[in-house]
Amino acid sequence: MDVDELLSFLTPETRPDVKGHATDYLLGLSGNREGLLHLLTNPDLLVAVSSLTSDPSNAIAKECYLILINASADEKLHQVLVNRANVLPGLLKNLQDPQFMFTDQICTILSNLTRHRPTCNPVSKAMVQQEVSVAQLVDMFCTEGFNKMASLHYLGPLLSNLSQLPDHRGVMLDPHRCVIKRLLPFLSYEASATRRGGVIATIRNCCLDHAGPEELSEEENEGTPPPLDLPPPRLDLLLPPPHLPALDLPPPLDLPILDIAPPLDLPALDLPPLEL
Repeated sequence: MDVDELLSFLTPETRPDVKGHATDYLLGLSGNREGLLHLLTNPDLLVAVSSLTSDPSNAIAKECYLILINASADEKLHQVLVNRANVLPGLLKNLQDPQFMFTDQICTILSNLTRHRPTCNPVSKAMVQQEVSVAQLVDMFCTEGFNKMASLHYLGPLLSNLSQLPDHRGVMLDPHRCVIKRLLPFLSYEASATRRGGVIATIRNCCLDHAGPEELSEEENEGTPPPLDLPPPRLDLLLPPPHLPALDLPPPLDLPILDIAPPLDLPALDLPPLEL
């Protein structure tokens, strides 16, 4: 199908059935490498798909979100999605809506886009512009039933990816916010490996940020005792292992072989038959 012809079908004014065929075609296209390369060389298709995420038809909107999930899984398309298609404002706007039905898809897209620093930073800046903070994401993540139409499991990987940035780690490690404390119960969350793994990775990143001994100030160093100046060990004082003599055991006893008699040859008994 010609790109211009396909774009003409991806407009809000197009009949729903025609739009549905076009988005269905693009969804299949986005499921393989060749199709993703086609989207990379024709970024206007992703621009059109992004605009249709707000289509009145839930079926069409859902397919568009699924296309964006597939596209965001390819790092080569990240810049196209962020800069050309400008997906971030719309995604972040709907993310915190407790009645939005495609929040799980948004979490997945944002999780994909934040895996690598080149697009994690733009997502972080867009969060500031849209007034979406890590603390708010943690509130959503820890509030059971925040969105009855979404599990929000992919907020876990999103938080993990954001924790690679120092500013977000600072928020997570702020003792007044208790972010890490709120995440701890999900370390053993059995219902979703995605949620559990995201929390584990988040806490790991925060721990690595504070790994190793902290440097003490001069005043703190003054109050510590000086290191002990111990002499080197003397090797001449090490005793060799004791030499134990071999045990002098008596020879084994020479016992005679027993001569066992052959079995007796007894005659068979002649018993009368039993009468029943």
